[in-house]
Amino acid sequence: MLRMALLLFSLVTLTVGVSASRTSADTLPSGERSFHNATLEPAYNAENAGQIGYLFTPNKAPMKAAPAAWSPLYVVVYPTTTTVTATLNCMHVPFENCPSHGDAVAGAAAGIVPSVYGGGVRGHDHVGDFPGGADFNFAWEPILVLFTNSNAANQHLVTDAQIAAAVESGDAIEVPVAALTFNCSWVSVSLWNRATPIATD
Repeated sequence: MLRMALLLFSLVTLTVGVSASRTSADTLPSGERSFHNATLEPAYNAENAGQIGYLFTPNKAPMKAAPAAWSPLYVVVYPTTTTVTATLNCMHVPFENCPSHGDAVAGAAAGIVPSVYGGGVRGHDHVGDFPGGADFNFAWEPILVLFTNSNAANQHLVTDAQIAAAVESGDAIEVPVAALTFNCSWVSVSLWNRATPIATD
């Protein structure tokens, strides 16, 4: 089951981009946008709570890089039972706004921790270091962050320190997906604003 879940997750293709902008809870960006031959998504700065940047995925770009250049890109997944009310980087309900990988992330979470995610997934956030951060490098290794119990899923984890504390306490686990490590590039909020929202069901 774990193998199948990770295989589903292998549909994910992410490249990270950043912006120095901050945003309030009621204006949090969410979902995928397209710009020419690339896809953009929001992400949190792992070292600066609340700072939003943007993921930039060149379409059909190779996802390979030398291990020495890997940095973590956390994908924190929330079940439908969570009390977290903030708009997530990718929402899976009431409809899927990250169609390129949202279903794969949800399927992986349900397969790995069915006691928490078996009833459905509300959405997920991306958390990674921006340029200048200690973990910023030339490539990103996607790491699923899955809660081990429903109460723990009521925490909104938006920094690497918060993620580390949840894992240390046993409230969450990390599932690295090394096979999907990919090269990084980054973009500003102006490109996000110029991009076109991807149509969803």
